[in-house]
Amino acid sequence: MADNHRTMVDDGVWGERHPFIAQIERRLLPELRIKSEQPHDPIAVYRVPVPWRLVGAGNYAAVVAHPDFPDVVVKVYAPGRPGLDEEAEVYRRLGRHPAYSECLYYGDGYLVLRRLNGITLYDCIRKGIPIPRQVIDDIDEALAYAVSKGLRPHDVHGKNVMMRDGRGVVVDVSDFLKPEPCRMWDDLKKAYDRFYLPPLRRVPIPGFVLNAVRKGYRLLKR
Repeated sequence: MADNHRTMVDDGVWGERHPFIAQIERRLLPELRIKSEQPHDPIAVYRVPVPWRLVGAGNYAAVVAHPDFPDVVVKVYAPGRPGLDEEAEVYRRLGRHPAYSECLYYGDGYLVLRRLNGITLYDCIRKGIPIPRQVIDDIDEALAYAVSKGLRPHDVHGKNVMMRDGRGVVVDVSDFLKPEPCRMWDDLKKAYDRFYLPPLRRVPIPGFVLNAVRKGYRLLKR
């Protein structure tokens, strides 16, 4: 991917002259302040220019939205964090699939993605919102589809998958080109089957408890 600016879908709409791209290049990027302080923690977000709104922050990038363009988000990589071209390649291979977003355009340090609305499985557990088995099955099918496209799903956990209208979607594919195997999703499924019992599904679990479980899991898997 030698071209640093590329339209990712051939729908005759997205390109460098699109008004949303102008908003990104002229206002968002010059004023957004993000930094990667610890490689295994979400990046730090210090400033998001008005009227942009922070949607979320991961280990590589921040995701922001603009109120005039509600169907898309911008994923901006923190300075010094690699992976932009790799993530664009993942989206190219995935194409259009109901359980994934779609990359519409990418430029220097950012991707424009079709927006996926819903609630993460992490937040479902934190708020006591039941997760039906259909959500787990949908994500299983989506990951199998990714494998069929020559990808290797990696780092699939409760904050990277969502429930939308009772169905499962995958919201972060940035590590799907990593060569090493990852059992994170398989382990989450086992926990769902063993511990996520119907009487407990409406019981909110505090965030500090879930974060302690996450850190303990990472230590166990080292």
